[in-house]
Amino acid sequence: MSTHSATPHSATPPSATPHSATPPSAMSLYTAIASRRDVRAEFDGTCIDDAALHRILSAAHQAPSVGNTQPWDFVVVRSPETLSTFARHVGEQRGAFAESLPPERRTTFDPIRIEGIETSRTGVVVTYDPTRGGSHILGRATVDDTGLFSAVLAIENLWLAAVAESIGVGWVSFYDEVFLTELLDIPAPVRPIAWLCVGPVTEFQRTPDLERFGWRHGRPLADAIHHEKFGGTHGASTG
Repeated sequence: MSTHSATPHSATPPSATPHSATPPSAMSLYTAIASRRDVRAEFDGTCIDDAALHRILSAAHQAPSVGNTQPWDFVVVRSPETLSTFARHVGEQRGAFAESLPPERRTTFDPIRIEGIETSRTGVVVTYDPTRGGSHILGRATVDDTGLFSAVLAIENLWLAAVAESIGVGWVSFYDEVFLTELLDIPAPVRPIAWLCVGPVTEFQRTPDLERFGWRHGRPLADAIHHEKFGGTHGASTG
């Protein structure tokens, strides 16, 4: 995947504007990664200020992208009416999923909150435009998904920058894509790939919600590492 960071070569960072002053303090990258949580119930009901939001979006916009296409856009949603409409839709989708579960899984799922759409007071909808960059995109010729992967990298940048600012992010995925496309007047072939609830929080949970509620536990790193071939163990002969 041939990617290019959006960071310019000049000495002045892209965020050096009145709306994006350096935050008072920033944690290390590894601390941000370890602290990151999918926030739902911990939003404190206040709205993220414009300067912090600009810094976070600036970090997202500096993500690497295939062919330097930067195929993402960010739709910032703060209208209470739109937030309420989307929250009702997500609630309906949650109910449909709950009804599909066997009884024991339904019992586990019921107390799990899946969104903080209205309590976060800000939604950032990340979109993906597969046409950006034209027909001949360097690095995407044989693996078309690299375009979508690029937009997801922007989401990761946004999320970690938010954690460094003590701002929570919750990724909402209980929605019908056509519904969200129409709600926000997103033109084809652009796709909404994530609704992110973004806002100040009372705390970051030490343990991810899905582990706390017993839905699914994390996987050890050792189970995810393979050597030389899929399933290969460390020290296996390559000859």
